[in-house]
Amino acid sequence: MALFPVYRTYISNEVFSDADGEYMKDAIAKALESTPALANELGFLQGFLLLKFEDYLTEEERAQRTHFVMRFQQFTGPLMAKGFEDTVLYAYNRLLSLNEVGGDPQRFGFSLKEFHAFNERRAGLWPHTLNATSTHDTKRGEDVRARINVLSEIPQEWARTVNAWHKLNRSKKKKVRGFTVPDKNDEYFLYQTLIGALPFDEKEYPAFTERLKQYAVKAVREAKVHTAWLKPDTDYEEAFLSFVAEILQSSEDNPFLREFFPFQKKIAYYGIFNSLSQTLLKLTAPGVPDFYQGTELWDLNLVDPDNRRPVDFEKRIALLRGIKDKASTDMFRLTRELCSRMQDGRIKLFLINRILRARQEYCGVFQRGTYEPLEVGGQRKDHIIAFSRYHDKQWAVTVAPRFFTALCNEGELPFGQQTWGDTSIALPENSPTWWEDAITQRSIEGNEMLLVGDIIEYFPVALITSKEDTC
Repeated sequence: MALFPVYRTYISNEVFSDADGEYMKDAIAKALESTPALANELGFLQGFLLLKFEDYLTEEERAQRTHFVMRFQQFTGPLMAKGFEDTVLYAYNRLLSLNEVGGDPQRFGFSLKEFHAFNERRAGLWPHTLNATSTHDTKRGEDVRARINVLSEIPQEWARTVNAWHKLNRSKKKKVRGFTVPDKNDEYFLYQTLIGALPFDEKEYPAFTERLKQYAVKAVREAKVHTAWLKPDTDYEEAFLSFVAEILQSSEDNPFLREFFPFQKKIAYYGIFNSLSQTLLKLTAPGVPDFYQGTELWDLNLVDPDNRRPVDFEKRIALLRGIKDKASTDMFRLTRELCSRMQDGRIKLFLINRILRARQEYCGVFQRGTYEPLEVGGQRKDHIIAFSRYHDKQWAVTVAPRFFTALCNEGELPFGQQTWGDTSIALPENSPTWWEDAITQRSIEGNEMLLVGDIIEYFPVALITSKEDTC
């Protein structure tokens, strides 16, 4: 059970997929590698768990064994949750944005080809499945992960930076029974958390520090390396909290914060663009987009209970009303304002609102439409994710940029020909000539291909929809 590669299988008399059979065999094979002396016993278990029963068994005996197999499968999920989600994901800290429920912290993303293949399969088999980026159970808010992902684009700079921070903060550590606290792994965990979750608004820093302390205790207890829920080591925990308080002490004598803030602000800036592309993909890829409470603005929450704090919905309602009013009078002025004040989160709320409107208008496209990857060419081709959705003479084309650290300097907007040059998107066959950007309401002319600089000119992402019927 401890070696299961998935949370659980669903084997019964009524359901028995090839995949579940392979998962069961895989767990048995791994068990055999570690305990070869139990080959006979494990061989028996494999046949038993795959419902390969002897011919002489009565129907009642077969039913009893099947019942046992079904009960057995109910225990692998909790074991995975406690051993993997609530232990490994707090102890293996190479890149925290990968440490998510249902994820694999050893897998650093996947290719664009795999992304498109996944979406094509989903469009054909599960077009109404849930697209969620934050839930009550995620380890970090969706925009925290989008920030931390930026570090994967600048690994050399990140390595130099974190080593410098380690040296600056060495004197702030304490000794507990001869060991330095926190250890390097917990310290590295803390730096990534600070980068990902630090609020945009400085007024929130004091409250954030207290939230971070509570989170730090939970994290080291879940990791079960130095302390644990069942046997807490309060000396280690208190030394860790002391370290957190000292490195975040706001004073002119704190060289760490002088070094930290400029780097963190840069990562947060690029993280905004990552978040907007992530939001657009969730809204337009096959599936039904889900929004966890409060994620209409920047979601910089940490794990439960941090992500279950009260949400100011009145604030969000007021912001949305203001966005709608401005959009109805001067869309260009609104998008320019939003792009100049991205930190307040309204730009994300605006994007969600505009794409949900498009989903409503093009309901068939997003509920039953085909999915087609679009070829991107030119000097920045690797920086664009593009695909089309089509249904009943209606089209929608998603254009989501990525890898922003190589596109623009901090403070610059990755817009227009100066950023994108000759980068272009090949339009689907038989697609229309005239399009409208569902976000900015601009008309766009396209004849077999579109220049990205013409699409990404006033907003960081784009969804263009057909303005005329085509065969």
